[in-house]
Amino acid sequence: MSRVAVLGAGAWGTALAIQAHRAGREVALWARDAARAAAMAAARANERYLPGAVLPEGLRITADAEEALAGAALVLAVVPAQGLGPVLAGLPRLDAPLLVCAKGVEAGTLRLPLEVVEAVRPGTVAGVLSGPNFAHEVARGLPAAAVVAAADPALREAGLALLGSPGFRLYAGEDPVGAQVGGAAKNVIAIAAGAVIGAGLGENARAALVTRGLAELSRLAVALGGRAETAAGLSGLGDLVLTCAGPGSRNMSLGLALGRGETLDGALAGRAGVTEGVATAPALVARAASVAVELPICAAVAELLAGRITVADAMARLLARPQRSE
Repeated sequence: MSRVAVLGAGAWGTALAIQAHRAGREVALWARDAARAAAMAAARANERYLPGAVLPEGLRITADAEEALAGAALVLAVVPAQGLGPVLAGLPRLDAPLLVCAKGVEAGTLRLPLEVVEAVRPGTVAGVLSGPNFAHEVARGLPAAAVVAAADPALREAGLALLGSPGFRLYAGEDPVGAQVGGAAKNVIAIAAGAVIGAGLGENARAALVTRGLAELSRLAVALGGRAETAAGLSGLGDLVLTCAGPGSRNMSLGLALGRGETLDGALAGRAGVTEGVATAPALVARAASVAVELPICAAVAELLAGRITVADAMARLLARPQRSE
């Protein structure tokens, strides 16, 4: 039986470990904290990040990275984008191909996740798993689809073979750059979409933001060497629609709170998971500027998060932009 190692026991890591087990794999789920790993193993649950999900008896949970990685045919890195580099750097070894499941841009370096992998673990065969997936639905086995995007065809095939099941349909993608840009940008645009609804600006405004946001991420993907058509797929439009659709999205719900007048600190207080769009917004805008790409919506979100403008200011700024052809 092929073995899959899942690094990161947050909501998405836990859901993917359950899915890999459902697909018939031997699974090791690594949690950084030993006490938490022991509690999860005893309770067969992750009540902090994924309440209600049952961890199958055959799914091993450990805080020993060496144990988790031993014999793995595939490793999933399911940690927040800002923690990806330190986690990979701290691994005792990494012999198996890697699928990164983080979505974002590293603050400071402005690196996309696979660029972080190459910087920290040069030569690692790596790709990304991305798509419109809520962790709690995947954990329950509800129908979902995602993309395994990698330059290496063997890694694409391994991802599909080891993780896919009738309820979790995977597609092979040859554009990891486009998939990474889509995953990063959608979180930022979802904050904008939530802020619009929270401020009572209406569904028309949200639809316009989502549509123009898609254009922004497509422009950036192409500028960084990706493909425009990737923006229309699961890792682009699909993920964007899901993340902007309702308060089940952490980024959308943060935007809702900001739109209703809450402070950023107040909106983030008490959250169990990381809201990736907060750190990603300024980093994404800076990365785009480095290749002379304008991201008006993402830039407005970065300013909003920094407390330099209000939601009303942001909308006025966007509406005042020069008219142009679509």
